[in-house]
Amino acid sequence: MPRDRTRRGAPHASLQSIVFVTLTVLVASVAVLAWASDQFVLGAARVALLRNVPTLVVGVVIVGFGTSAPEMLVSTLAVVDDETAVAIGNVVGSNLANLSLLLGLGAILVPLTVESGAVRREAPMVVGATALFGLAVQGGISRWEGFALLAAMAASVVVVIRRPSSSSQPDDQIDQIGLDVAELAEASEHELPREVLRTVIGLIGTVASAQLLLWAALRLAAETGLSNGFVGVTLVAIGTSLPELVTVIQSARRGETDLIVGNLLGSNLFNALAVGGLIGVIGGPTVDDRSLTVVATGAAFGVASIALVTMITGHTVNRLEGIGLIALYAATIPLLA
Repeated sequence: MPRDRTRRGAPHASLQSIVFVTLTVLVASVAVLAWASDQFVLGAARVALLRNVPTLVVGVVIVGFGTSAPEMLVSTLAVVDDETAVAIGNVVGSNLANLSLLLGLGAILVPLTVESGAVRREAPMVVGATALFGLAVQGGISRWEGFALLAAMAASVVVVIRRPSSSSQPDDQIDQIGLDVAELAEASEHELPREVLRTVIGLIGTVASAQLLLWAALRLAAETGLSNGFVGVTLVAIGTSLPELVTVIQSARRGETDLIVGNLLGSNLFNALAVGGLIGVIGGPTVDDRSLTVVATGAAFGVASIALVTMITGHTVNRLEGIGLIALYAATIPLLA
C-alpha cells in the first residue's frame, strides 16, 4: 500500500521537478539577458559616440531602440517556431510594462521632468503606433501590414531626430536626451577596440539568452496549462523589459529624466512598429486568443494614452502618478489570464 501511494505521487513530484528546473532556467536566462543586452547597448552607444555619431541619434536610435533588442529576438524566434501568440504577447506585454510598471518606478525614484523636444514628439507617436499594432493583430498581421509597420518605423525615426525648422536657438542643436546619453555612456573615457568587443559579446549573449528564455517560457506554459499568449504578456515580456529597467535605474541615479522617458517611449515605438512589422513579414499562424488580441492590445493603448496625459500635464510625471501607473499594471494583468 505505501508503494502504491509513492507510485501515485511520483508523477506529481516529477511535474514539480520539471517546473522547478524550468523556472531556474527561466530566471538564469533573464539574468543573462539583462546583463548581455545592457552591455550590447552600452558598447554600441560608446562605439557610435567615439565614431562621432550625433548624441541625439545615439540616444534615440541606439539606446532607445537598442534596449528592445531582446523583444525583437524573442519575438522573431517565436514566429519562426510558429508561436505567434508568444511573439505578440511579448510586444504587447513589454509595451504595457514599459509605460506603467517601469515609467511608474522611474517616477517614484525621481519625478520625471520632460524637457526634450524629441521626447515630446515621440510620445504621441507611441500612442498612434500602439493603435496601429493593435489593429494589425486583429485577424493576424499580414505581410503587407508588416511592411507598412516597418515603413512607419522609418518615418518615425526621421520625425523624432529632426530639428524643428522654427528653432533658432543654438542650444537646440543638441537635444537634452543627447546630453543625457553622452553623460551616461562616458565614451571619451573608453577605447574603441574594447567597446567593439563589449558590443559583440553583449550581442552574442543576448541572442543565446533570448533563445533560452523562449524555450523555458514555452516549456513552463506546457507544464502549467497557461496559454502561450499569457506567458508572453507576463513572464517573457517582463524578462525582455529588463534592459529598460536597468536604464531606468541608472538614469534615475544621475537625474537624467529625459533619458528615462525617451528610452521607454523609444522602446515602445520600436516594439509596436519594428518588431510588429517583423512578425508580419516573417509570417506565422493566426492568433485567435481575444484576451491577447483585443483585451491586451486595448490595455496597452489605454496605458500609452494615460502615460501621454501624465507627460503633457506640466511636462512631468510625479511620484503620485507613478504609483497610479504601477497600480494600473497590477490591476490589468489578471484581466489577461
